[in-house]
Amino acid sequence: MKKLTYIVFLLGFIFSTTTVFAQSNKQKELEAQRQQKLKEIKLINALLYTKKKEQKSAITLIEDINYKVSVRKNLIRITNEQANLLTREINSNQNEISSLKTQLKELKDDYAAMVVKSYKSKSEQSKVMFLLSSSNFQQAYKRLQYIKQYSNYQKEQGVAIKAKTKELETLNVELNKQKKDKEKLIEENRIAKRELEGELKQREVLMASIKSEMGKFTAQIKKKKQETARLDKEINRIIRETIAAANKKSGSTSSKGKFVETPEAKKLSANFESNRGKLGWPVSRGVIKGKFGKRRSLTDNSITQNYKSIYIATDANSDVKAVFNGVVSKIHVMKRGNPTILVRHGKYFSVYMNLSEVNVKTGDKITTGQVIGKVFSNKSSGESLLGFRIYKNDLVLNPEPWLAKY
Repeated sequence: MKKLTYIVFLLGFIFSTTTVFAQSNKQKELEAQRQQKLKEIKLINALLYTKKKEQKSAITLIEDINYKVSVRKNLIRITNEQANLLTREINSNQNEISSLKTQLKELKDDYAAMVVKSYKSKSEQSKVMFLLSSSNFQQAYKRLQYIKQYSNYQKEQGVAIKAKTKELETLNVELNKQKKDKEKLIEENRIAKRELEGELKQREVLMASIKSEMGKFTAQIKKKKQETARLDKEINRIIRETIAAANKKSGSTSSKGKFVETPEAKKLSANFESNRGKLGWPVSRGVIKGKFGKRRSLTDNSITQNYKSIYIATDANSDVKAVFNGVVSKIHVMKRGNPTILVRHGKYFSVYMNLSEVNVKTGDKITTGQVIGKVFSNKSSGESLLGFRIYKNDLVLNPEPWLAKY
């Protein structure tokens, strides 16, 4: 029975250790996410808020604040998750400490009883008499085994008491640390919420200031949407023509939007695919201000646009770098527009938009990280935004999951 109790204690220890390990991994994951958001906010402040407000249009300021608000909300959500997880861990550890104290008391009481019993029969003479009083050899052998088992059990109980005491001390230290961590997170969240409130008020004031000119801003947004649609159409045309020309050159008449790859192109495609989530950023420092996919206008909810690019806010006149080895497929400049570079990587394309300078020419072989141009800095809006896309054949993909985490 006593041995069964010891095994139950041991299994309980293993289970609690596994649970703590799982919780610890979750905390590490949440902390990594929180640090990422803090870093993103720091970059937002450095890249979007270093210039005077007067240099930016009201629409741009609203976009900047809206982006910052979304990141701040995520930070608060992650911090809340951390605090809640810590609360569960603290409660679990407090329950574990209570259980350990009970177990430790039982172990000590049991051990004390054994010590008293052992003391009463401690002489070697009593052990010899215990053996000699056996009615036969088999009984004597069993009694000898009992003496050994009893002695071993005493040692096991002593080891168990030491282990439980150490476990209890460790949990108490961890509990105190968790309580301090939780207090720190709660205070940081208070600060984040105050800053969020200030940003929301600032956005409200800006939204009110443009109400009288809403028609003008809506017209600008629609014009920008039309320009983006024209560029989308041009890039799609260039990619389809590039695929058709490459297939024709390889002896295939297929022009259905997919490359017929050479062995060299297949290898390059595979290398590009294997680097999903690890591609270097096309600028040295930046934040993704404009996301991929459908988004409603901030000033006119009736206007929705399906963005095929991400837009990276960066420093003025930043170098634009190739994200992977490849060949410059096309340099395209629209009328009254800025240059766009298309780089082929096997059956993939990376596209770099809104450049002020181009440092390469069509047909150039380029390497990962090579500077291929500079980003355009808009003096009227005060922004330096790089448009970035990835295509697989003629299918546009969300490029964000392809880029490495900062």
